Amino acid sequence: MAERPAERLADHTTLRLGGPAADFVTATSEAELIAAVATADESGRGVLVLGGGSNLVVADDGFPGTAVKVASRGISADVDGDDPSCGGVLVTVAAGESWDDLVATAVARGWVGIEALSGIPGAVGATPIQNVGAYGQEVAQTIASVRVWDRTLRGVRTFANADCHFGYRHSRFKADPGRHVVLSVTFQLRQGTLGEPVAYAELARSLGVEPGGRAPLGEVREAVLALRAAKAMVLDPDDHDTWSAGSFFTNPVLAPGDVPAGAPSWPESDGRVKTSAAWLIEHAGFAKGYGAGPARVSGRHTLALTNRGSATTADLLDLAREIRDGVARVHGVTLVPEPVLVGCSL
Repeated sequence: MAERPAERLADHTTLRLGGPAADFVTATSEAELIAAVATADESGRGVLVLGGGSNLVVADDGFPGTAVKVASRGISADVDGDDPSCGGVLVTVAAGESWDDLVATAVARGWVGIEALSGIPGAVGATPIQNVGAYGQEVAQTIASVRVWDRTLRGVRTFANADCHFGYRHSRFKADPGRHVVLSVTFQLRQGTLGEPVAYAELARSLGVEPGGRAPLGEVREAVLALRAAKAMVLDPDDHDTWSAGSFFTNPVLAPGDVPAGAPSWPESDGRVKTSAAWLIEHAGFAKGYGAGPARVSGRHTLALTNRGSATTADLLDLAREIRDGVARVHGVTLVPEPVLVGCSL
């Protein structure tokens, strides 16, 4: 376990924003991760757990406690070989593994259920916290259990899927921020050559299938990567449109009568409807590329707020407030940020 002081957090976030951490620890194993967090807790210092940094907005002043970089590795399956006759496979993955590397491994080995989540940056351990989702899939659909270090009870706990309280971009871990440090995630995946039924119309069109149809795993992955790249949602150090935290605002879930006229909507199981944050933003006057300063709306995706290379966190938050307040003024809907804000707020 390596420790060094005053590490710049901008070097560990996809936005390339954030001041220094007072202490910085890289944990390469589960034991090191638990030890780093427990030691900081015993000393009374704040803890910031870092995965891929793709869902963080860190203040320009940085973080006054200990930042713990999760660098644990390991992917293990409960079956030998790739025989589709086995039907299903339990795959346990260390929190520090790259999410997209896991998806690539799953596609290569014929593990079905996360192929539409290709290209999402970040680490596996972050995915259950936000219930990461895209193109009609969510990790909640395939997570069997989540193993955590409980900082309150000071012990290791395992939560079955039903106990994770998953919802749209939500979980028990997000509801109780900071308490649970994810150590590993176990996924229940099918085995086969075709992906799950395609639930997202744009992806179905790209694949040339009807919604609900299926396509080979590899084709689904390539189609999703192409769609994400076209929206600057695949990381590229030379492309400032990708210097973002992905979608900055979540899609609002509203009572049917509260959806603005003309806005798209999709029914939720509780009787409410989800509408498009991107549509609300665009129809409030914030087009792709909006902004004149070093923080701007992506030129290819209205939901992404980007660092054009010289932005500060203050610049980014000023833009986010302008968009949030503009949408509220025009549509009467208050957008909620999706990234975790560290040492700052809207």
